Amino acid sequence: CSSLAGIMLLEVFLVLGAVIIYFLFSKKKEETLPFKEGWWGKGEKPDTEEDTTIRPFKVETTEEELSDLFRRLDQARFTEPLENSCFHYGTNSVYLRKVVSYWKNQFNWKKQVEVLNKYPQFKTKIQGIDIHFVHVKPPHLPEGQSAKPLLMVHGWPGSFYEFYKIIPLLTDPASHGLSDEHVFEVICPSIPGYGFSEAPHKKDFNSVSAASVFYELMLRLGFNEFYAQGGDWGWLICTNLAQIAPSHMKGLHLNLASVTNMGFIHLLSILLGRYLPGLFGFQDEDVRRMFPFLKKGLYRILLESGYAHIQATKPDTVGCGLNDSPVGLAAYILEKFSTWTDLEFHNLEDGGLERKFNLDDLLTNIMIYWVSGCIVSSMRFYKENLQKGIGKQKHERLTVQVPTGIASFPNELVHTPQAWAQKKYTNIVSFHFMPRGGHFAALEEPELLAEDILQFVGKVEKEQLWRKK
Repeated sequence: CSSLAGIMLLEVFLVLGAVIIYFLFSKKKEETLPFKEGWWGKGEKPDTEEDTTIRPFKVETTEEELSDLFRRLDQARFTEPLENSCFHYGTNSVYLRKVVSYWKNQFNWKKQVEVLNKYPQFKTKIQGIDIHFVHVKPPHLPEGQSAKPLLMVHGWPGSFYEFYKIIPLLTDPASHGLSDEHVFEVICPSIPGYGFSEAPHKKDFNSVSAASVFYELMLRLGFNEFYAQGGDWGWLICTNLAQIAPSHMKGLHLNLASVTNMGFIHLLSILLGRYLPGLFGFQDEDVRRMFPFLKKGLYRILLESGYAHIQATKPDTVGCGLNDSPVGLAAYILEKFSTWTDLEFHNLEDGGLERKFNLDDLLTNIMIYWVSGCIVSSMRFYKENLQKGIGKQKHERLTVQVPTGIASFPNELVHTPQAWAQKKYTNIVSFHFMPRGGHFAALEEPELLAEDILQFVGKVEKEQLWRKK
């Protein structure tokens, strides 16, 4: 009897051992995200085939639009700020008056339109809406080389214009003192509802919808294999694209990598990571950027996420006011360019805005929102992505197998250590703590970002990593 019990016990251990070995060594079935076939045009989807032609586009504004803008700027009503409040209450109206004065008297929109039109732009209809994109090919290619397609996706409250300083560094690296081992042709679309891309006319257009639209765009342009780069919403859209079409994406480069599915280990590392960094895979720089967590994590998120709560619940309410007032629009957008570039800038009366940017660039971005009237539709993207709650969607549960490079900028609002990112992006081939810079990396530090993209692509190409996915 005892020998029978012994055999049964042995069998139980063998079964348990087999189960443990299976879970330890079985490779998870690589699950992809379904492509989202939508129709975002007005009314019912027509029976006819969609017109897939690619049409050249130029930014143009009429004299009527400009005189209407100047009339509104002339009639602006300002509120006195509190004494010594700097940017702690949001955009300081003493500085805002200076911006509006510059906008009226010195800013040359017609000259900036020429700047915008210096790169070829196009529109094409995808899933019922017009998609706008910039498409820049290299001026010359080294012998025997072909250009690598790179999709670059902006976020809110940015635009395709954020990439205008980095484009020449990627399409013509040699002329800018960078290695020309890899040369890119760059495609920068406007997210639907942003800039000159038509806004969706129906509800539920989220990051997976945008990724599906951009996937169609890349295929339509003839790119079967490509790289993708993004920060802000571009991070999520490019991540979703890597989940939808992993066999088409050679590499994914991010300058923001947020993790929305927090597990028990994450929470434990928040509690103990400061004291036992090695246990959780934290480096010294992770500890410096994350702790004390109440101050650098939780409080910072609470302090800086009010806009997201409004936009994820009632975007149209506040959007109506911003779409009607260029000064209101500027106040709303400029505050983000201040705080997200460096949190310490809220201690300055001018929000430090001209320390890293110039007013021409800042106002060009604001003008893209103004002339296209896209502020409301751009804000709705928050509701579409967040209304179901955080961690509830399929793409949040899926990992990313595509080779990934992460450029971690020190002044990004919330830091994501590599140990956390690794749970989501299982194939990180390059993770760098950048020496300086914040949220709008391509506009603020184009050289740093370009160098990081080039070295990442160099690694992927050298080892042909995408073939090993």
